[in-house]
Amino acid sequence: MSELPNSLEDAIAQSRVAVQAALANGCTRLQVEFLFPELKYMPVAEQFLPVFTEYDSRLKIFFADAGAAALARRNWADAPFQISDIGTGRAASLQTKIQPEDEIFLFIAPTSVEVPQLEKLCEEIADRPVVFLNPRLEDSGVVGIGYSARKTRERFTNTIESCYYLRPIDDQSALYRCYPAQWEVWLETGGEYQRIAELPTKPSGDDLDLILSKGQPQTTTDATPQRKPSVFKSLQRFLKALSS
Repeated sequence: MSELPNSLEDAIAQSRVAVQAALANGCTRLQVEFLFPELKYMPVAEQFLPVFTEYDSRLKIFFADAGAAALARRNWADAPFQISDIGTGRAASLQTKIQPEDEIFLFIAPTSVEVPQLEKLCEEIADRPVVFLNPRLEDSGVVGIGYSARKTRERFTNTIESCYYLRPIDDQSALYRCYPAQWEVWLETGGEYQRIAELPTKPSGDDLDLILSKGQPQTTTDATPQRKPSVFKSLQRFLKALSS
């Protein structure tokens, strides 16, 4: 049974273990999400990268645009892996971006705008493993997106396994998943966090509202709810440190 992390550093460490477990089990499209509005993706990515140490130059990292990719090349100048951009908005040759010697791929913070090109890149990647770090592929804030674009996005996102997920619902509750465990809802009660639900699939907003309104175990098992010290106070300290 997984444990809610005490800090962002703990969460990133958990996510690395979850990714390794999912890869070992044959999963090839994974995503890791730390859903905090203040979070900057580059420091998180830097702490996440050790999961790929064994791949060395066989790892290829993609950013959403050329500017972010150029900044990463400057910051990670001595790194053995290759860095590229997704190439949305220009004629980008897939053959130049995906090479036969590439073994594993990391996409950092792609958005719903890049989904059509992401899908093409993943077709070229085929059955090689892909990890999406803090993607925003289901951006409900995109205005005017057509039916065809929505279906393309849904078709693509449905192929991805949510390997690690941590999102505060409000100041007192969180939605959490650490592969291979189930989805969990945690609620603060009397200064401590208590696991109040375990679910086999990601709950909808209505499901979360119902679980939190009851404020009691709604689990698929007979497990006794586990208590944990407040995660958000520790996380806020890490967020401030990473943002400074």
